Amino acid sequence: MDSGDTAWILTSAALVLLMTPGVAFFYGGMVRATSVINMILMSFGCIAIVSVIWPLFGFSLAFGPDAGAGLIGNLDHVGMSELLNKEQGTMPMLAFASFQLMFAVITPALITGAIADRAKFSAWLIFAALWTCLVYLPVAHWVFFLDDGNGGWIGDRLGAIDFAGGTAVHVNAGAAALALAIVLGKRAGWPAKHTRPHNLPFVLLGAGLLWFGWFGFNAGSAGAANALAATAFFNTQVAASCAALAWIVVERIRTGHITALGMASGAIAGLVAITPACASVNPLGALAIGAIAGAVCCFAVELKFRLGYDDSLDVVGVHLVGGIIGSVLIGLFATAATGGVDGLFYGGGWAQLGKQGLAVLAVGAYSFALSYLLGKVIDKLIGFRVVAGHEADGVDFHQHRDVSYELPIPVSPAVDAPEKEKV
Repeated sequence: MDSGDTAWILTSAALVLLMTPGVAFFYGGMVRATSVINMILMSFGCIAIVSVIWPLFGFSLAFGPDAGAGLIGNLDHVGMSELLNKEQGTMPMLAFASFQLMFAVITPALITGAIADRAKFSAWLIFAALWTCLVYLPVAHWVFFLDDGNGGWIGDRLGAIDFAGGTAVHVNAGAAALALAIVLGKRAGWPAKHTRPHNLPFVLLGAGLLWFGWFGFNAGSAGAANALAATAFFNTQVAASCAALAWIVVERIRTGHITALGMASGAIAGLVAITPACASVNPLGALAIGAIAGAVCCFAVELKFRLGYDDSLDVVGVHLVGGIIGSVLIGLFATAATGGVDGLFYGGGWAQLGKQGLAVLAVGAYSFALSYLLGKVIDKLIGFRVVAGHEADGVDFHQHRDVSYELPIPVSPAVDAPEKEKV
């Protein structure tokens, strides 16, 4: 046991938990003023739901001994009581479990941006619970594993690199976001009626909280307070910064303006892309990954207009595309001097690039298919989308009987009361 490692992993767990309120503010600022409470509560709902699933059976299915073929863990750790005095490396097992819990919390929260302004809160809670059980837990087992030679097929057997969640978190959530956006359909009037962010300071506050928490996300994944954590920490910072600059350069060339939303989105794109690669590349590689992610994601957010899916807050363009970029570029920029594997640009050949591509395809396809199926089933049984009148008014009042600001109470003649009762 090492007190320094234990302190670092517990601190990192707290930093990663802070990222979910960061997501809530980041997304909350981008929606209409009449939908911000709903947006924030969807993230807070993930904290509550996943934190209950995790000790019951979630940790066991994700990190328990493999049940076969590297697909899912077994149920040896149900309830987690036997782990109270067990160690993982140089720390208590419960410290490691706490850290991984925060990853499981934020991953479904990332999906919420794709369905902003039109989803029933109760339907979302059901989806989040089922998605965590059927999608996140198996994928986490595939990608992350304990050093016991008994892990999942992507990380332990295939040998694809995902240090902190490029596939398990960002590709996973991004593919699910695309599926749900298709299930729920377009917002009323979109794309002709394009909603502007109602509170850009909220967006920047959320981006700042995410950036701060991301040091726990990436550097904490080293599992110790060591040189690997320092490498991940440094690479995280420079990649995010380079991506923010790349985004606003592209934005300036394309539109003639530099926006607050662009700067924030660029930083998040860089953070997403460096997540799987932060312990495999050197600082120059981190700068390259950040620059590529910032520029490409700036273009990728426009795909929804060309392809016709309404991803409200660009989860697909930032998290799915950014996760793919970071995961695949490991095959090019990885260097053995940093992480033990050489990518193509360092004389390692094509093998690692192929492994990274297979991991991305497997996680993306599985998440999209299961997410689409879950969304369709929930939509058929209880309806996933709010009624048209509630969507027009804004979902805060009709879903939660709350308002964020002193605005007139929304009234929708189509659904709230007979027309004769309206003033």
